[in-house]
This record gives sequence, structure tokens and C-alpha cells, in this order.
Amino acid sequence: MSQSKQERSKESASHLVYPDADRLAHAAAEHFVALAAEAIAARGQFAVALSGGSTPRATYALLASDELAAQVDWSRVHVFWGDERCVLPDHLDSNYRLAREALLDHVPLPAGNVHRIRGEINPEQAAANYERTLRSFFARHPEGPTPRFDLILLGMGEDGHTASLFPGTAALHEQTRWVVAHYVDKLRAWRVTLTPVAINAAAQVTFIVSGAGKAERLRQVLAGPYQPDTLPSQIVRPTDGRLLWLTDEAVFIDDYPGHVETARSLGLHAIHFTTAQALESELGDLLVTRQASNVEPSTQHAIRNMNQEVKS
Repeated sequence: MSQSKQERSKESASHLVYPDADRLAHAAAEHFVALAAEAIAARGQFAVALSGGSTPRATYALLASDELAAQVDWSRVHVFWGDERCVLPDHLDSNYRLAREALLDHVPLPAGNVHRIRGEINPEQAAANYERTLRSFFARHPEGPTPRFDLILLGMGEDGHTASLFPGTAALHEQTRWVVAHYVDKLRAWRVTLTPVAINAAAQVTFIVSGAGKAERLRQVLAGPYQPDTLPSQIVRPTDGRLLWLTDEAVFIDDYPGHVETARSLGLHAIHFTTAQALESELGDLLVTRQASNVEPSTQHAIRNMNQEVKS
């Protein structure tokens, strides 16, 4: 990607910060529900790639709750994964198992709509099979076979990796394939992962990041120089889609402690911004409005902004 495209993509990213992990999980679940409804209304189906790891588990459990599950037409949802560990599907490390236990077993999703990566077979074969599955599913795209997911959910590791795109790995430079298998030396394990080619073709890519241990790395990813070989999460730059970061205060407050306190004083449930300058401007406008009217601002202000961003 050219530098100009990198910069435009970076500027178009949005960031929502929530007070704690519980509200973060609720926001991510509601984001999923809203995008599912929009995609189904527009195209008759919703194609989503799920993330593994511990952070999205609470979001999946909320999606399986009676309240939110009833808002999704699961018969029109197709579930994929952004990556998989090369283990049996019932292994504790399996991303498929995580999603199945937290979500899939609790909603009326047709078995044929679950497209898992077969981590139990030869990794290279698993990658080839999964790519064939994706190319068959997306074959009807008007611009030709393009992995145009309606939503890809991603996490970020403390080393800046996302999906199974790890620092210094060849998968970061893949230009053609949508899926690759590779041996990750630091883990001494094989992984199968979507490549940047597939991830950046999505209509919406959303990171869910939680925990103080990731604060410094997130700052480097969002505000540091573009070094995707060192910080793979930086390579996520949708070419014709939207990028959203959902985080909790634990990964945010060290960089913007004054802004967090201002948001709390305003009674906001979340802080929404695209750049630090935009954040300062928005909070400043809200403070002026509040002082002038002496009326509590709506706690849904940031959520409305997010919905407008998603629909724009």
C-alpha cells in the first residue's frame, strides 16, 4: 500500500473507549447486531469472521443472550474465522471451540453456515481448503472473487500481532493468497490465518482490545511510525472499508488521562474520536454546551457517533 493510502486509512479509523471491559463487551455485541441487520437488509446475508483469544469471549456470550440473539436472523449469518490454531476442534486452544461454546451452541445458526478452519489436518492443506471455501462463498461478488466480509473481528496481542500475523513473519508480505499456514517460531506452533489481502478487503474491520498490558503497544500501533513487520496490527488498513477500534480505559488512560476524566465528568458512556485533536475538540465542545445549558449531556452521544460512523 502506498504511503498516501496508509495515511488516508489511518485518518479514517475511529476509536471508541469504554470505562471497563463489561461495557466494552456490550458495545462490541451491539455493533455486531447492528451490522448484521444492515447487511441482511441490504444483501440478504451477513458474513462475519470471528476472533479467537480471551477478549471476545464476553462479547460472544452476550450475543448468545436472549435479548441480543433475538435481534439477529441467524439463518442468514455465515460465520468464519480470522485464524486458527492447528489443534483438534475440541482442544482448549481452538478458536472454533471458544466460539462454539460461548455463542454458536446457543443460537439457531444452521450447521451449513459455520465455515471453520480445519486445524486438525495438515496446516498447508487446511489453509488451501479454507481459501477454496472463501473463494467459493465470495465468488458472486460483483467485482469478481473478493473476500468482502461484512465484519472481521480482530484482537491485538501484547506484541502487536493480530489474527495469526506475528512480527517478522512472511505472511505479512503475502500479496495474492487470502489464507496461509505458517510456523510461528516464538510459539513453536503452526497457525492458519487470513492474510492482509483478505482482511483489508472487508467492509468493516473492528478491533476489540482490553487490558493495561496492551496500552503501550496500542499507542505505538495507533500513533507510532508505520512498521508492520514489527507491529502487524498496523497493516490492517481496509482499502474500501471502515476501521474501528473498541477499547477499554485500561489501554487508553495513560495517554489521555485528562480526557478520560473530562468524559467521566460529562457522564459519557464512551469516548469517540478519530485523532487526538478531534478528541480534544469534541470534548471541548461538549464542555461548552454543558456549561451554557447546565443540562446533563446524553450518555448516548458517543454511541450515536459510532452508529453514524458505521453507516457513513
